[in-house]
Amino acid sequence: MSLLKCTECKNVIESFSPKYRCLVCGGLLEYALDYERPMDVSFTGELTFWRYRKLLPEVKNLTTMHEGGTPLHKARRLARHVDLENLHLKDETRNPTNSYRDRSSALLVSNALDLNLRALICATSGNVGASLSAYCAKYGILCHVVIPTIVDMGKLAQMLIYDAVIEEYGETVDKSIERAGRLAEETGWYQATPELNPLVLEAQKTMAFEVVEQLGVPDWFVVSMGSGGTLYSVWKGFQELFELGKIEKLPRMVGVQAEGCSPIVDSYLEAKRRKLRRSFTRAIGIFVREPVQEKLALRAIEQSHGVATAVSDYEIISAEEEIAKFEGIFAEPASSIAIAALKKLRSQSVIDREDVAVCLITGSGLKATDVLQALSKKRKTAVVGTDFSTKEKILRILNQRDTYGYELWKLLGKTMTRSAVYQHLNDLSSRGLVSSSLKEEKKYFVITGRGRRVLQAIDEMKAIL
Repeated sequence: MSLLKCTECKNVIESFSPKYRCLVCGGLLEYALDYERPMDVSFTGELTFWRYRKLLPEVKNLTTMHEGGTPLHKARRLARHVDLENLHLKDETRNPTNSYRDRSSALLVSNALDLNLRALICATSGNVGASLSAYCAKYGILCHVVIPTIVDMGKLAQMLIYDAVIEEYGETVDKSIERAGRLAEETGWYQATPELNPLVLEAQKTMAFEVVEQLGVPDWFVVSMGSGGTLYSVWKGFQELFELGKIEKLPRMVGVQAEGCSPIVDSYLEAKRRKLRRSFTRAIGIFVREPVQEKLALRAIEQSHGVATAVSDYEIISAEEEIAKFEGIFAEPASSIAIAALKKLRSQSVIDREDVAVCLITGSGLKATDVLQALSKKRKTAVVGTDFSTKEKILRILNQRDTYGYELWKLLGKTMTRSAVYQHLNDLSSRGLVSSSLKEEKKYFVITGRGRRVLQAIDEMKAIL
């Protein structure tokens, strides 16, 4: 049995449909278990979202696309890279629309059907809209999505293909949330914006339940923060299991934001940077300037004796590449930030090498087209660099002796096809760096005077650098 209560004055709200603000004090509302009533908290059945129905607010219609039950990977190679003995990644990219938001979509759409509402509205910078659009499409509900001008194109593509009604409003999701609030009041549509519906916290707490069943309680749980609700919901899940006697300890929570937009971290550090400069980050999924659930996130960090920290966009992108390279998981920037923070805190000895850590991977990098473009540009640069390096090697070999194509291929270590070697030789020849002549019925290649001058210039440049 769950009660809708104010997080500030503890007033209990009688509510037929979810509300998010207390009419007495204006505090945020959340569902709370009624511990005074006997509860059966045994979990049975397949490891999926609805396995935890007994600890969720009651719904009659159970909508599902087989969300939840996501893997908890033991990241051995990445652990060694960040100097940890025990690191795990909760991989929410394995949900139906590739993000953890499918958990809340299942519960929200179920609730909307219980209320006989056939239209739903949400404000989103990406994953929420992509997920709700899919669930609404499956169950025949109109989905109206309010997005900011800055949004990941991959997530927008999902909304479009699922036939959502899309409205652009505001530069960031903060303004979109205000718009969604007004529209819900005017139209009577079901309010599915995460910051404006406490059922979202209930759905997301199931991630903590799964981790306990898959691993136990880690020493640290690292979560990215936008509005702050995701971190709080995970903490709420652990707290409830502790109160019910299902676990004997609690993890320390780490809340992470990008340095370019870190209002919750600033509050944690009692800093005022957000008032002094314009904010921006490539981690669009957590680009929130006025986090509605800031107090809840800070409360979770304080109660758990945890930490809040910020990292740069460069550190985020580097972490994204490392997760992929070491563990084969393509995480979006808003997920990769957790690994970036873990590295930072480990280097500062905040986290000990022997500690058990879990990082939440909230969504897939395939949705973050801005990052895909950056990686593509980097790949092209890397190819150009490799191309230049190969030509330099060829010139250095020819500077020692004349040789023919097959022998040159062997001297290069057979690291490319013979046709690729001849392509490089043709390029060098067209630039006047290499010439050729027939000798013993073989085509020998010879470095030219210009080729030698190029090598000399390269050596001088390397000496300067």
